[in-house]
Amino acid sequence: MVPRRRRLGVDGRASERAGRWGPALVGLLVVAVACGTSAPPPVIVGSDILVGGALPLSGSLSGEGHLTQQGYQMWAKWANDRGGALVGGVRHRVQLVLQDDQSKPQMAASLAAGLVRTGGVQFLLGPYGSDATAAVAAVAEQNRIPLVEGSGAAQSIFGHGYRYTFGVLSLTDQYFAGVLEMAAGLKPRPATIALLSADDRFSQEVADSVRARAPGRGLQVVLSLQYPAGSTDVTALVAKAAAVKPDILINSGHLAEAVAIHRAARAQALDARIFAYSVGPSTSEFIGDLGPDADYVLAGAQWTPQVSYPRQVYLSTPEYIATYRSMFRTVDEPPYQTALGTAAGLALQRALENAGTLEPQVVRDSLATLDVMTFCGRLKFDSRGVDVYKPMVVQQIQQSRHHTVFPPKVADVQVRYPTPPWSQRT
Repeated sequence: MVPRRRRLGVDGRASERAGRWGPALVGLLVVAVACGTSAPPPVIVGSDILVGGALPLSGSLSGEGHLTQQGYQMWAKWANDRGGALVGGVRHRVQLVLQDDQSKPQMAASLAAGLVRTGGVQFLLGPYGSDATAAVAAVAEQNRIPLVEGSGAAQSIFGHGYRYTFGVLSLTDQYFAGVLEMAAGLKPRPATIALLSADDRFSQEVADSVRARAPGRGLQVVLSLQYPAGSTDVTALVAKAAAVKPDILINSGHLAEAVAIHRAARAQALDARIFAYSVGPSTSEFIGDLGPDADYVLAGAQWTPQVSYPRQVYLSTPEYIATYRSMFRTVDEPPYQTALGTAAGLALQRALENAGTLEPQVVRDSLATLDVMTFCGRLKFDSRGVDVYKPMVVQQIQQSRHHTVFPPKVADVQVRYPTPPWSQRT
């Protein structure tokens, strides 16, 4: 019998080496096992998680809507750069499905319903604004889909006994709490308030809180007027406010309205000691639109870079700011609308990972028991779905930059008060 010839070539040489080294390799393997080393388990990659939402990317709230969108994008990129959310040992990348609700609450609800029922969306992130959030919360409840949001601050959203809506923000009663508390300690002490408020759900609740808190701080609301939400034709409104010569002018409204009111205040020489607006001054758009006229304006802020927390998940505050600047090619710091958008995404991701499943009911239960520290603060919800640890601070614009001025323990500068008359400003 002719002996079988060994195959030549690379494979043949490899076989020869394997034959010579086989016993040695087995020995090395035994040593490796004895020493406790082993290869890491393979990464299992699952399907994308579809996370959807309706945002005002056009219309009167588009400025705030785009800022919220940035927050969602920052979270999704961070999650995906790490392979996605780790759910039950499987990595799932996040796919954002965001649609434009044109600043119309009912359109937000319709879009959200479509995303859930026919678009394959498994979880919802909030729209912008309390009216839209209230409408989408009803959709989430009907479809038993978790909704995590950071911009619907109205108390009424959380008064229906909904089980699927979770908010990572302070509610309306806190927006001017710090401003009024700070004002009561200033000298010369302000005494009167003119209050101009939009007629949407959020703005009216904020205005109610001002009227309720002012007397306890020694302040009197001498004028309270409403205007249609989204309106920028405010000349007559501001003229009535100027006629009462208030020490404090407060606007409970939104970005475009705040810009219009402040411009009208200058045009009519309304010389208040304090100008304070619920939404707008915390954004770079407010400074960009008004230039130096934006100086001295105050606002309640849900988050500022000075409000720092020990990191448990995600980025530290300095890392978050650097990432925001790099990702969106800006020198600005992220406003709280963006930060809350990111926090909403982080809450959802941690709930998914804790749940170990993509089953909506289990994820909902995981959100209800969530307790995690992020750059934006501690996220833990009460029985209503409201973040129980979310504080607010007071920001002021000084020399076209945002600063935290109250409370003193987080302030980076002192408040500048009183606001100089318009005639003395360049």
